[in-house]
Parts: sequence; C-alpha cells; structure tokens
Amino acid sequence: MMGWWKTWKALEAKGIMGINRRNADYVLKYNKRSLYPIVDDKIITKERAIAAGIHVPPMYGIISTEKEIEKLDAIIGDRNDFVIKPAQGAGGDGILVIADRFEERFRTISGRIISHEEIEHQISSILTGLYSLGGHRDRALIEYRVTPDPIFSSISYEGVPDIRVIVLMGYPVMAMLRLPTRQSGGKANLHQGAIGVGVDLATGVTLRGTWLNNIISKHPDTTHPVDGVQLPNWDGFMHLAAECYELCGLGYIGVDMVLDKDRGPLILELNARPGLNIQIANDCGLTHRTLAVEKRLEELVAEDRHDSPQERVRFAQSLFGHV
Repeated sequence: MMGWWKTWKALEAKGIMGINRRNADYVLKYNKRSLYPIVDDKIITKERAIAAGIHVPPMYGIISTEKEIEKLDAIIGDRNDFVIKPAQGAGGDGILVIADRFEERFRTISGRIISHEEIEHQISSILTGLYSLGGHRDRALIEYRVTPDPIFSSISYEGVPDIRVIVLMGYPVMAMLRLPTRQSGGKANLHQGAIGVGVDLATGVTLRGTWLNNIISKHPDTTHPVDGVQLPNWDGFMHLAAECYELCGLGYIGVDMVLDKDRGPLILELNARPGLNIQIANDCGLTHRTLAVEKRLEELVAEDRHDSPQERVRFAQSLFGHV
C-alpha cells in the first residue's frame, strides 16, 4: 500500500495527469456538451474550417443515404486516389484509403485490390452506423488523400503520420507525432500499435518514442531513429492548433494535423476527449503546463484583455519548450 502511495505522489510531483483529473478539471470544465457535435462529426468540423479559412484536406463529396451511393462515380470522377471515412468514426475504424486504380478495380494503400461493389458495401456499412460513436446512423465523407511529406519516409510504415497537439483555451500545451507501423496496419493509432513520439513545442524537433508502452529510439520497421527529426513548418502547425479554439469553441481539445507534401500542414480532425499517452512520449506531465495556462488566463482577466492566437503560441513556446 505504501509503495502505491509513493508511486502516485511521484507521478503527481511530475505533473502527470490522470483520466479522472482530465475529465473533471478540463473536459467537463471547458467543453460544453452542446459543442461536441462540432468535433465529433468530421464533416461539420471540415465545413467550419473551410468557412474560417483554415486548411483541411479538400472534400470531394458526402453520401448520406443508401440512394446517394449511386453518386459515388460522379464524386470520385477520374481520380486515382481518395479516402472514404465515417463522419462520426473514432480510432481510424471504417476508413478506406484508395491509393490507385487497377483496370476496373481499385488498389488500397496496403496493396489489396477491391471492386467497386466492395467500396459501395463499405459506404453502406458506414451509413448504418457500424463505425460511428454510439452506433447511430452516419454519413460517408469522400476526400483528398494526404500524401505524407518525404521527411517521414524513413520513420513511418505505409500510412499517414499525424501530429496531435493538446490545446487548452487556445494555448498549445503538448505535442506528439504518431507514426504508423506494420503492427498498426499503417494507421497512426497508438492503441493499434503506432508509435508516439514527443515533439518540442518550441522547435518542432522530435524527442523520444514510445511503442506498446516501451521507450524506443528507432522505428521497429524501418530501423531509423525517430528522435532528433526536425518537423518542417512547425510554427504553421502551432498556429493551426491555436486557431482551433475559435473554430470549435471547446476549451480542451486534441488537434490532429498532417503534413502533406504539396499542401503543407492540414487539420485532420479535433477530439474533445484527447488521450493521455502524450505524456509518456514527452516524458512530461500535462498538469504543470495546464496550470500555467490557467494562471495566464487569470492574469488576462484581471487586466481585461486576451491573447491573440499568435500570442498564445509565443507564450506556449516560451514556457513549454524542452530545449
């Protein structure tokens, strides 16, 4: 019993945030339930981002009913690659990534050849709510397929790496790069076997990696080091993350972004209940940083002013950089 107490006190001293504290002190406090649909539905998120001038993967079309599945050919046209995803999906489930055409069929990102009928069946499954939060009827989103920047070619397996930034009231507080592996099936999902790599908020340089709850220095598939990599256009990512507070109105969110080789940083989706594994990847707790932001907010209230997104980024980078 005493050993458990010492461990907990050590974690608390390091600022490690547990799920109960996250839920009570941040999710419930800063996230109004009425605003959840903005982040839980990828189509709503995308439409609001487009209206606000925030860069996202271009949307090709939406299928809302079984009858509308016949619009698929018109939506994809002669494009060789595209992505189909459930609007209310979670954890990457239900996403179909088409990388190329093969005669009258299609080739997925993993190399599997599928027919037009199989794509229609996947869309039908999405509409029934098979992949949606709560199992409710859903919509299928067809959009641009992100091509990862070449910087990731040596430290990622197949799929698209993404960058998760935790944002409190518009202030970025911690960042992590998520790298697909063979075990994760090319998905940037930590629970399925992707790698989480901490990122220095000030510089955009990667730190150590964590994989299946183990600390690692090299990608298990490519064997290249995952630390010490300079992510391009880091300030662009930071400003995108900060601007998402105005986009959705939720105070505590995870902002997931990608780096496309042609279009640069893009917002992929927002999460109102971001996980806590990011602390392991950064070897650092969230609590000290979130308390620093809350102190800053109190000071601004007393002075009757507020920080712009640019000022919020500068504040975060000055306080939370690892170097």
